[in-house]
Amino acid sequence: MMRKFLAILLSLTLCWTTVACSSPNTSTQSSPSNNSARVTPPNQVKEGRYPVQQAEYDDADGTYTLMLLNTPPGTPPTYRTQNLQMARLTPEAIEQGEGTYLEVTGDEAVMHLTEDFKIEYVHTVTETQTNPQTGQPQTVVVRRESNFWAPFAGALAGQALGSLLFRPQYYFPPVYQPGGVMTGYGSYGNTYTQASQRYQTKYNAPPPAVKNRQTLRTTGNLNRSSSSSNNSVRKQSPNSSKSSGSGFGSSNLKNSGNSRSNVRRRSGFGSSGSGSRRVRRRR
Repeated sequence: MMRKFLAILLSLTLCWTTVACSSPNTSTQSSPSNNSARVTPPNQVKEGRYPVQQAEYDDADGTYTLMLLNTPPGTPPTYRTQNLQMARLTPEAIEQGEGTYLEVTGDEAVMHLTEDFKIEYVHTVTETQTNPQTGQPQTVVVRRESNFWAPFAGALAGQALGSLLFRPQYYFPPVYQPGGVMTGYGSYGNTYTQASQRYQTKYNAPPPAVKNRQTLRTTGNLNRSSSSSNNSVRKQSPNSSKSSGSGFGSSNLKNSGNSRSNVRRRSGFGSSGSGSRRVRRRR
C-alpha cells in the first residue's frame, strides 16, 4: 500500500515539474517598447499651475526651458522638458486677468499662452564636414542664433482652426528666420509624432529638433567652419515688424540692424512683453 502511494506521489510530482518547465516565460516573450529619442524627465515641480515669466526653445534637441514663478520653497524655478503641449488662452481667461502659465499634471505639462507671449528661439546652425581623424562626414554645430517666436500672435483672425487653438496640442515652430518676431507655427498635432509628420509633409524635411537629435555631433568649437561667419547671434525683440507672408505658419520679418557678432548667451529666455532686449558683446 505504501509503495502504491509513493508511486502515485512521484507521478504527480513529475507532472507538476513538466507543466512548470513548459510554461512560457512572459518576461522573455513580451515585446520591448520602442525607445523614444526624446527625453521626458520626471516632474521638477509639484502638480499645479505656475505663471511663466520667460520661455526658451532650443532646436538642437527640442528642449523647452521655462522660468516659473511661485514654485514651492526649495524648488528650482527652471523647468525643462521636450514633452510640452501648448494652447492659447481663451478670451474669457484673459479678461479675468489670466497670464501665460504652465499646468503640470503627472508627467504631462501644458503651457497656456497669451496671444502676444514670445518664446526665445535658439537656432542651431549645422554643417556637414569631414572628420579629419576618420575621413567620414559628420554634422557639426558652426554657430547658434536667436530670435523670438510668438505661436499664437494673430492666430484668431480668420483662422479655420478656430477652437483647436484653445486645446492643448504639440507645436513645431515655422522654419527659422532671422529678423523680426516669428509668428504662427510650422505644424501641430495631437501627438508629438503627428506634429512631426505634418511638418515633414509641409516642408519636405523633418523638424530641426528631430533631425538634430538623430544626426548632430557637437564638437565644442562653434566657430570651427571657415565658410560661415564667426558669430553667435542673439536677437532683440522688435517693437514692430511687417508681414512677409500670409496665413498661419508664416513669419513676420524685417531687416534687423541690431544683431551683434560674438555675443555672450544670456541667462534669460523669452518674454511676453514687446520691449526690446539688450544684447551684450563678448569680451
